[in-house]
Amino acid sequence: MVAAPFLKWAGGKRQLLVHIEALLPERIDTYFEPFLGGAAVFFRLATGGRFRRAVLADANPELVNCYQAIRNDVDGVIAALGEFRNNRAQYYRVRRRDPAKLSPTARAARLIYLNRCGYNGLYRVNSSGQFNVPFGRYSRPLICDEGRLRAASAALQNAELRCDDFANTLKRVGRRDFVYLDPPYVPLSATSSFTAYAARDFGAAEQQRLADILRALGARRVPALLSNSDCGTTRELYRGFDRIDRVPARRAINSVGQRRGPVDELLVRSFDYPVVAASIVTNFNDGHGTGGPRRRAGRSMG
Repeated sequence: MVAAPFLKWAGGKRQLLVHIEALLPERIDTYFEPFLGGAAVFFRLATGGRFRRAVLADANPELVNCYQAIRNDVDGVIAALGEFRNNRAQYYRVRRRDPAKLSPTARAARLIYLNRCGYNGLYRVNSSGQFNVPFGRYSRPLICDEGRLRAASAALQNAELRCDDFANTLKRVGRRDFVYLDPPYVPLSATSSFTAYAARDFGAAEQQRLADILRALGARRVPALLSNSDCGTTRELYRGFDRIDRVPARRAINSVGQRRGPVDELLVRSFDYPVVAASIVTNFNDGHGTGGPRRRAGRSMG
């Protein structure tokens, strides 16, 4: 089985992979992804052998522990998942457990179970960092996808996994590496904000700090690609970058079902580095910024 995400995660990138792959540099020594989430981009690039090693990080300790356990003890995680059922009483009993008192393997199984059986596949915590998503409405969710978990474990064997701030994760990045930045998006409305994936929200100050880091990476000629929502705030945050492309996406999670439709997202490059293949996307600077006329996202350098 090909490695692919084993967790449902808000803002997953499977639908944008074709656009992201077209904006990769030709060669990647170390792949850096400091907002790991569902890891769709990592698994796709790992399957294609696109990098020598990877440094993966996230601010969510439960998420990072889950990936570490899948890498280090996939058999144990699979065995633990076999004890769970799609049962409301068991769900709330498991949700109340303090993950800090569980083994890494049991913590990972708990997260996967809650993710598969919780409402809409959300990961959300309260101000105390406690998972608070209610029981879902699935009739027969696949709690343990053994083949997918084993494929993910194989892909993670050469990856360094860290629970850390994105700035710390990127301290060692160099020009032969590649950085993919997929932060919690700037919300398009009050009901579309899903930044509470860790005890501390990813707010305006963090968005500005991330934009500053992307500019610093560009000044150092480090290839990096960032995705975010297309709105007035992001247009201002990334104004002046050489390459900003608009791509279509479908909002997977919204409190109002009728609003789960097509929206635009932005892909911002740290600088206009050579890319693997041309991507048919609309350049953000065409009539919206300072970058001149419409152009393709890149040309094949192979």
